[in-house]
Amino acid sequence: MIVLPFIAIVLIAIFTYSNFQRIQKRKRLLIELRENWGQPVDAIRNFRLIGNYSDKLHQNPLSDALANDIDLEKLFAYVDRTNSKPGQQYLYAKLRKPERERHKLLDFDQLIEQVGADDAKREAISMELQRLNKSDAYYVHQLFHSKAVLDYSFGEKLYIRFAGILWIAALTLTIVLHNQFLFFLTLALTLYNFYLHFTNKDKIFAFVHSLPQLKTMIGVAGKISNIIQTAGYKEAQACIEKLKTLNRKLTIVSLDGGVSADPTDLGSGIWELFKILSLLEPRSFITVIDEVNNHQQEIELLFNYVAEIDAAISVKSLRAGLPYYCKPDFTIGGETLEITDLYHPLIENCIPNSLSAKFNQGVLITGSNMSGKTTFIRSISVNTLLAQTLYTSTSHSYQAPLLDICSSINMTDSLDESKSYFQAEALSIYNILNHVKANDGNCLIIIDEIFRGTNTIERVAAARAILSHLSANKNFVFVSTHDLELAELLGDEYAVYSFEEMAADERLIFDYKIKPGILKHKNAIAVLKAIGYPESIIANANKVSEELGKKYS
Repeated sequence: MIVLPFIAIVLIAIFTYSNFQRIQKRKRLLIELRENWGQPVDAIRNFRLIGNYSDKLHQNPLSDALANDIDLEKLFAYVDRTNSKPGQQYLYAKLRKPERERHKLLDFDQLIEQVGADDAKREAISMELQRLNKSDAYYVHQLFHSKAVLDYSFGEKLYIRFAGILWIAALTLTIVLHNQFLFFLTLALTLYNFYLHFTNKDKIFAFVHSLPQLKTMIGVAGKISNIIQTAGYKEAQACIEKLKTLNRKLTIVSLDGGVSADPTDLGSGIWELFKILSLLEPRSFITVIDEVNNHQQEIELLFNYVAEIDAAISVKSLRAGLPYYCKPDFTIGGETLEITDLYHPLIENCIPNSLSAKFNQGVLITGSNMSGKTTFIRSISVNTLLAQTLYTSTSHSYQAPLLDICSSINMTDSLDESKSYFQAEALSIYNILNHVKANDGNCLIIIDEIFRGTNTIERVAAARAILSHLSANKNFVFVSTHDLELAELLGDEYAVYSFEEMAADERLIFDYKIKPGILKHKNAIAVLKAIGYPESIIANANKVSEELGKKYS
């Protein structure tokens, strides 16, 4: 009689300790969430798995060239404060697809504000989303992006369905009738069931990652819909209701590869033997996969519901950590682009600049190396992207129409394809021309040091022709250049600005502020003099500089 109370006490102690551990884990997680709020998350990101969801959507208007030009992976790493892998995939896909419909951006902003309005609810949602933060959750989207297939013939499926009954019947008749043939039949069925059970492990391998996380996602969606009533919560609850049968079947499916956590556990061994002889596991998988294929639409909707809420919380955290930001003002049919106190979010203590551009007049930016012109034009493209994806601009004000973004910045020689630097530039700008033609203008075009890979005369001639064409076709064009001749040749077609610097001893001091007009100072020669170049070289350089200055003043 002493044994039963002792067992009860042990069970109560185990339950109490497990519950205590669970509570402590949640407390630690909550502290971590609060400490990380508004801060970039330093983590190793698997962009192959993150981008796989975006690739499956078949709608990535953001070109790989532009992604490379603005360093999209670093930008994503900065804005990504998601709590789940589906949320991370959704946020990345959002950055890869600038929105052209204003109402969708407004709907997303409404969700951002709603999930951020109550800190307690936001933290509770974030805690639930953490349950989907395992790498296996990267694979959930595969369940609705393609039909799940189990490689069984019709005969095998039919046998698996009745295998348990057949085995029990054969064993019972063997015992009752003592028939040798029935004994061998029972033995054959047993061996065949063992074979099907363990070969099933290979067949289900593709679903080992996704199906357990699908069950978790259904649970997370249910908890979130009870915490906050967003625009899509009723639809989500309806999906959860439709997936009840699938959710129950997911509980039956064993995904541990047939290996018990404890090899000495007699209960697990008996349960595994029962599954083998009855073929419970393959039978469950067949019915689960059929259910998954029949409810792909509900699974996708639930995925997007959970992932979008996570992405919205991430953007709220991003906004909380920025020095300042604004919500963009998208003008319908507007012909101007105006941004006040623009800065690049990835550059610490970035000097802000303001700009104003017109559809019918491009912007030509001159300046020496390291003066800030490339950072400035990158900041414009990054802000336009953030405005049209996350409804957030790193500026005090942003006003522009909705635009397609094109760029030509990071050019290199392509040895594998035997392309020179100039050929790579020419191809990049040719792609921009085709994109502009296909979209009938309405593009933001960013070009850094156009055609620097060829001789001066042909470079200037080609650049002048191309830039005239682009500005005449309803585009916002920003071009950096060292060729001051372009300013004269383009005339009123382009407004001219510059970034300048001052020479001090052997150093150049940059203020990184954009100024109207062409580059005026001759600081490069001053630096040569400060370093100690021969006076003859300095005098000759100054003479030529003065002659050119008169020409382009």
